[in-house]
Amino acid sequence: MDRRSFLAAGAAGLAAAASPLFADRQAAADRGASPASAGRLKQSVCRWCFGGMSLPALCELAKAQGITGIDLLSEGEWEVPARFGMVCTCANGPSSIAHGFNNPEHHERFERESERLLPLVAAAGIPTMIVFSGNRFGRSDAEGLRHCAAGLRRLMPIAESVGVTVLMETLNSRVDHADHMCDRTEWGAALVEEVGSDRFRLLYDVYHMQIMEGDVIRTIRRHAKAIGHYHTAGNPGRRDLDAAQELNYAAIARAIADTGFEGWLAHEFVPKGDPAAALRQAVEVCTV
Repeated sequence: MDRRSFLAAGAAGLAAAASPLFADRQAAADRGASPASAGRLKQSVCRWCFGGMSLPALCELAKAQGITGIDLLSEGEWEVPARFGMVCTCANGPSSIAHGFNNPEHHERFERESERLLPLVAAAGIPTMIVFSGNRFGRSDAEGLRHCAAGLRRLMPIAESVGVTVLMETLNSRVDHADHMCDRTEWGAALVEEVGSDRFRLLYDVYHMQIMEGDVIRTIRRHAKAIGHYHTAGNPGRRDLDAAQELNYAAIARAIADTGFEGWLAHEFVPKGDPAAALRQAVEVCTV
């Protein structure tokens, strides 16, 4: 399952017990709060992959786990998290996964829509807006990077003036998004450098980049300054962050926190079973 199918469908060791983080988690549990409140990372959850429930229901579920944000919301949904004392952590932008900034024919339309959207995103208290490179459609990586940079630079004056960071997501082109251009961290980091604005960063999706290149922790450390947002999911299958998948999310979350990251880590997995149990597990694994 992917975003486009959204509408279709305990004992701890003695050493850990002695650690300050464990003590903080235990204190949070004693207060009836989620351990996430004791961690170094702000956690969010993506709307589309919990499509079996209403947005208010997802907000209630997420808040109960200590999550403070909902990711990837469209304009008509932005105000819903605020009813629950939460925020939208990333707004959907003007481009689509297949048709993005690597095609200069879209630039004028994307610029006009961003001029409208970005002030509204800022007024809603949303820190970021997502955009996409688009599929290659025969373009070389060098050509696509040049077009993406030119188009994104048109957005930067308004993004800088309102204080919203524009994010381009890294997606895999092997399994979920065939022919997608922004499918490597190196390419995305080169684009960040080419755009040259503090208001443009990568959305590093751990699941997608594990499929494309692996070496997740080293990549996060190397490109920390180019990354403004993270997504999680278990691989293979974009499922729960459990022992059946191959990524060590506790170590990954610790590596992210150690870079001094101050943005959001958003869970973007499709639960295998009970959504509450899956989300609780994800929060606990990524609380470091």
